[in-house]
Amino acid sequence: MKVSARYLPHHEGLPPVRRMTPGSSGFDIHAAVGRDLVVPPGKSALVPTGLELSIPEGFEGQVRPRSGLALKDRVGILNSPGTIDSDYRGEIGIILFNFGDAPFVVRRGDRIAQIVFCSLPEVEIVDAGELDPTARGDGGFGHTGRG
Repeated sequence: MKVSARYLPHHEGLPPVRRMTPGSSGFDIHAAVGRDLVVPPGKSALVPTGLELSIPEGFEGQVRPRSGLALKDRVGILNSPGTIDSDYRGEIGIILFNFGDAPFVVRRGDRIAQIVFCSLPEVEIVDAGELDPTARGDGGFGHTGRG
């Protein structure tokens, strides 16, 4: 599969989207901020990437947090995973959320997220009137207890 990328002017000088190792599932995405962006504790910020993608029909891009940011800085992506649809052609923005107690500074070129490409099955939703029964039934939201 090939995904076409277009880099916007504010991406100039930043690395292209790429896997950091041959076994990596995700492609790293960099912050294309013009100046440092501070995300206060308990707040979110939309971080520009200067990146647009053309994802083939039948696929999606899933924007996911980076584990190092989560562990070291308690920073994640608010709507994780974020979905990039195959028909979206605008700039990809990353909604970082600071779960920590200290301000988090996003600097130009920081690796702030990763994108994983996933195949989507062709699905048709059919009004069935009734659903086939299961042992679980309608139990949800912790119905099996803790642990």
